[in-house]
This record gives sequence, C-alpha cells and structure tokens, in this order.
Amino acid sequence: MAVNPELRTVNLTTCLKIMFNRILIANRGEIALRIIRACREMGVKTVAVYSDVDEHSLHVQMADEAICIGPAPAADSYLKIANIISAAEVADVDAIHPGYGFLAENAHFVQICESCNITFIGPTADNIQKMGDKAVARATMRKSGLATIPGSDGVVKTKEEALDIAHRIGYPVLIKAVAGGGGKGMRIAHNDVSLAQAFMMAGAEAEGAFGNGAVYIERCIENARHVEIQIMADHHGHVVQLGERDCSIQRRHQKLLEESPCPVLSSDQRRRMGRLAVRAAETIGYRNAGTIEFLLDHSGNFYFMEMNTRIQVEHPVTELVTGYDLVKEQIRIAAGERLSFDQKEINPNGHAIEFRLNAEDPANNFAPSPGHVEWVHFPGGPGIRVDSHVYCGYDILPYYDSLIAKLIVRGDNREEAVQRLAGALSEFMIEGIKTTAPLGRAILNDALFRRGHYHTAWLEQFIQAGSGGMTP
Repeated sequence: MAVNPELRTVNLTTCLKIMFNRILIANRGEIALRIIRACREMGVKTVAVYSDVDEHSLHVQMADEAICIGPAPAADSYLKIANIISAAEVADVDAIHPGYGFLAENAHFVQICESCNITFIGPTADNIQKMGDKAVARATMRKSGLATIPGSDGVVKTKEEALDIAHRIGYPVLIKAVAGGGGKGMRIAHNDVSLAQAFMMAGAEAEGAFGNGAVYIERCIENARHVEIQIMADHHGHVVQLGERDCSIQRRHQKLLEESPCPVLSSDQRRRMGRLAVRAAETIGYRNAGTIEFLLDHSGNFYFMEMNTRIQVEHPVTELVTGYDLVKEQIRIAAGERLSFDQKEINPNGHAIEFRLNAEDPANNFAPSPGHVEWVHFPGGPGIRVDSHVYCGYDILPYYDSLIAKLIVRGDNREEAVQRLAGALSEFMIEGIKTTAPLGRAILNDALFRRGHYHTAWLEQFIQAGSGGMTP
C-alpha cells in the first residue's frame, strides 16, 4: 500500500494538553522555516532569532515574533549563547529548537537551557558529550556490540604515534577530528610522507573549526557506501528506527544527494543494521532524533562510523517513505510524550531522493556564489517537495552555509524517483547566482548512478573525469 502523501498525524487534542506554548528557533534558513511550519500545524507559537543582515529572511517574516541577536558573523549571533538565551527569556518561551548546525550539538548550550528551565528540543547534554567526541563514541559503540573501523583506541597526540598506528592497520588511513562534523578536520593519507602533513593539517583545521584540535585515526575503507539509520527515542524507554538513507554521493565529505532505501542493501543487512542502531541508542539512553552512521564495504560488512545527535539535513527523505513528520515528533518527545508510533507500524514504502541546491559554481571549482536572486522558479507536481528559504529579491549572504534549497522527490520505485528528480532539476530556474543544479542533472544522467553503482569517492572521480557535460 502506498504511503499517503499527507504525513501521518496523531491526536492533537491529547498533544495540546502538555504541548509547549512558545518555541524559539535558534537557527535560520530552510530548517528554521521547516520548524515554524511544524509548530504552526501543532498550534504552537514561534519566536525567530536573526542577525542584522537576516532581517528580511523568510523565517523572520513567518514566525509569530522575531528578535535580533547580533551582527552578521555567526560567532556574534547564531552561536552567541548569551544572546539566544536572553531572547528566549524576553519572549518567555517554553522550549528552544536548535535545528541542525550552529548550537544543535553543543552540550554546554543544552545545560544552559536546562538551568534556565527552558526545554531543549533534542538529546540530552550527556548524549551529545558521549557521541560528540568521536573517539569516545567509537569505544562506547564497541562495548555495545557494534563493529568499528580499525584504528586508534583514542586521541592520537604525536606524528610518531600516528605512524605506528598507520603501520599497524595499513594505508590508506583517515585522520579525523574527535569533535568533527561536516567534513572538517578530516584528511586522508596514503603513505608516511602524506601522513605527517595530513596529521598537522587535520589538527589545525579542527582547532580552527571546533576549538579542539584533537584527532584520531582509522583505516580508510575505499569504495565504501555511507549508510545512516534514522532513530527516534522518547523519555519512556522506547527507541525505534525508521530505515536507512544512502548518503554516499558527497564531495569532500559534504553530502550532496541522499536516497532511501539504499540501492545495494539486502533485506538481511537492513534488519541487522536497524537492530544495531536501536541497540546503540539504547546503550547511551538516547533521547529525541538522531542517526547512527555506518560505512558499508564492498564485501557487505558494515562498521559504526559516528552518531549525529540532531535532526539531519536529509530528514525529508525518511519522511517521504515513512509518512511520519520527524520534526513534530521531536517536539512531542521533548514535551514528554511517548512516541506516536511503534516499530511494527513503521513500514517504509516507495523510494525518495534529496538533492541539495547550494549557491556554488561547479564549473569553477565550486566557488561560493553569494548574490542577489533576481528571479527563481521552483518545480512542482506530484511527489515533489521543495524546502527553501529563497525568494525573488532575496540576497544570498556570504556569512553562512551555501545551502539554498532541497529538492526531495518520492516515487513508487527508484527508477521513478530518479526520473522525477531529473524532471524537477530541469524545471528549477534561478537568475543572479550559480548553483549545483547542473551537477545534479549530470549525476542523474549517469548510467552508473542510475544503476545504483556508486560510493563515497564516486562523485570526486565523476567530477575529475569531466562530469558528463554540465550545462547551466
């Protein structure tokens, strides 16, 4: 039976008895709009925060109230905990939703919220601390029975120690920031010479990005698939998994296209991966939304990689194949409610794919493309969803992430979903800036991609080979 295109809902009469009255959204862009829409449908008032250059952004216009929290640099606004808490107290909110990025995985921010009697819509500070340190996360998951990629037992402090580990596990190796995310603080090394340079570069980048230069090392599994399991957990001991997403189409460890289900995962692998993801969440007493990330090698073995303790950019993919609204579920869980569904009710159906439209120029080494949006047209039609904060006359700012929109499609099968996304990308038009749309069209026209034959290094190789004739 096909999933109803309207996301499933639960009895809101029951929900509203304990539901929040006002929620502050500590974010911007499309995710802020996504949360505002979920709150509106639940009858919850919203408070937007914004930097002075974001005054005319859609999330500011759509929220019930908006408060300026500082100048353009994120460090002085969206990352400024004191300013966000002050805004929350002035607006007298019950809860804060962090979205993704910025403070979403900041354990200290969670603790500050708790000390101010403001509910943080996300995992606990302890959850974030345990999984935020990637070396600690690996050790914790090994204890719960998950296989981890061979590597160091913890932080690697010297080049000499790094060389010893590389000789033990074999090249190529990945040097990764323990506080990493978004591909920052990550370098690959194929020999002793490149390892010494990569070790220093990864540490320096991690220090600049996260204020923590500590790194660890693991074997680089070449031609692997990046597969993640979406989990949800409430405060009553219930943990469920909502299936997997294949996130292997990525450039410099930054995801560009995600799909569900994974084209190469067997039913047995899917069951085992889902079961282990639930066990991992149970092991740490996890709460709210999160993803357990795995690497799947060409032999069918999979290894725990990391856990993301937040809602993911690609969560709509899961929503379209399951019919559940994950942001609403986050809010209900944070309000103390039980999950509105159990594992037996989750029955992913069809195929969904998301493509990220970034303000970058693929033909010019992906140079950032901020600027004035003179005109924009987003696609529509059955099975097509667009999550975006961009409109005609909007200025793409150079201060923040380059994501301007997500095109998400659903089909009854993968072939239909791929064809639908190709049509949506051909219909998308924008003037004033460059975007990744030409690359998306080239990927979808590639025979290997259409057969599902790709891996985490595939896109880099595809680009280097000449991307099949990208056209604006």
